[in-house]
Amino acid sequence: MEKSLQDRWAPATRCFGCGPANPEGLRIKSVVRGDEVVCEWIPARHHEAFDGVLNGGIIGTLFDCHCNWTAAWHLMQAAGADRPPCTVTAEYRVVLHRPTPSSGAVTLRARVVAASAERAEVEATLEAGGRKTASGRGVFVAVQEGHPAFHRW
Repeated sequence: MEKSLQDRWAPATRCFGCGPANPEGLRIKSVVRGDEVVCEWIPARHHEAFDGVLNGGIIGTLFDCHCNWTAAWHLMQAAGADRPPCTVTAEYRVVLHRPTPSSGAVTLRARVVAASAERAEVEATLEAGGRKTASGRGVFVAVQEGHPAFHRW
């Protein structure tokens, strides 16, 4: 089994969306597959907006964390670094195309579409049952010493 970026680089992180150390969080697992980062995640009933449909705020969190890790991975690779920089969200946008069923696994796919040394713009999709249900785009920035999130990983 592939080790997720979160488990490899931030096992003690307690972020609600991606922290392996948060037993009440979503605990997503992002893995590198070729030129994209993929996450398979299974919703629970308490993640629903109403019966059978995933909550839009949960969808936003999935995009935020998964895209952030995609950016961190890309920036690490581009710099030839031995670990990803700590990145934070500068902005992101989510478009809900149709209701996302909560009855089975969902798949997030993300890739960097533009980058500089300290910023990455990421595009992503969310699929359920083989259909795209949402898309997202965001900008993520590597933070420096002095930023509250700098040592979180």
